[in-house]
Amino acid sequence: MNSEKYIGLDVHQATISAAVLDSAGKLVMESILETKASTILEFFIGLRGTLLVTFEEGTWAAWLYDLLKPHVNKLVVCNPRKNALLKHGNKNDRIDARKLAELLRLDNLKPVYHGETSVRMLRELARSYLTIVKDLTRVMIRLKAVYRSWAIPCAGRDVYYTRHRSEWLTKIPHAGPRRRAERLYQQLDMLQHLRQEARRELLAESRKHAITAKLRQIPSLGPIRSALAVALIQTPHRFRTKRQLWAYSGLALETRTSGEHRYVQGQLRRSKKQISIRGLNKDHNHDLKGLFKAAATRASVQPGPRSRISTRDRWPKASSQLWCASRWRAKLQPLR
Repeated sequence: MNSEKYIGLDVHQATISAAVLDSAGKLVMESILETKASTILEFFIGLRGTLLVTFEEGTWAAWLYDLLKPHVNKLVVCNPRKNALLKHGNKNDRIDARKLAELLRLDNLKPVYHGETSVRMLRELARSYLTIVKDLTRVMIRLKAVYRSWAIPCAGRDVYYTRHRSEWLTKIPHAGPRRRAERLYQQLDMLQHLRQEARRELLAESRKHAITAKLRQIPSLGPIRSALAVALIQTPHRFRTKRQLWAYSGLALETRTSGEHRYVQGQLRRSKKQISIRGLNKDHNHDLKGLFKAAATRASVQPGPRSRISTRDRWPKASSQLWCASRWRAKLQPLR
């Protein structure tokens, strides 16, 4: 007798709705658990058989994955964007948990990678650094917007320098916008200090990983980009082939076609209709794609072999991106 149990968890801040199906798809049990480690483990200890569990990627996913992994036979953290079944019909926590268990039983879930713990510290430091950089960029944009709202030209970076601030503030005629600009300058100083601290911690942690030194051999990949790449990719072994890495980086082409075959004199022939390309894939890691694009742009303007080739290319930035991606693949392949 098959003792497999498929468990779907709909996770929320206060409670977790659990649904348990057997191998035939019959509902065995439903329960509402408190989002608390002891309560969750007590529930799973009481179950018998081969336990296969799934829940959606979200705020609680990393904590719940580490908690349940030693106690179940298979654990799938699924991509909520791919769960079209959950969008149809009535929706509540109980129904969502049952649908997740059914999708797990049918093996129709798209997993989200979890499991590499050796770079967890580096990954958290990279998240902190990227968040601070985004906040800093936002404050800089807001500061220039204040000056532009009063028709004050503010091209370049002089508006951010400490030695020029009093001169720039006097250009704002009214006290209210001037006070707002002063507050933005205070935020700018604070975030710049935090960014330097986050940068130092990120570089110090990245030196513990030998792969960062190898990645720095690639032109236009400095210490920061190498550290971020290791933190974002974690391990190349998570990708079955290099094409999965392209898609994860947002460098895969999306194509559309229909009516691929036809009969000619009783024989099946492939149609010669051209495949339409709809651009790059939209479901990707935006930070990793930004890293590749920034490295490619820098490689296209730096003096060297890549810049000489780019002057003869029709699309220098696109060719630089492909060149950098090929160098990336060359560095990652020996790690297998």
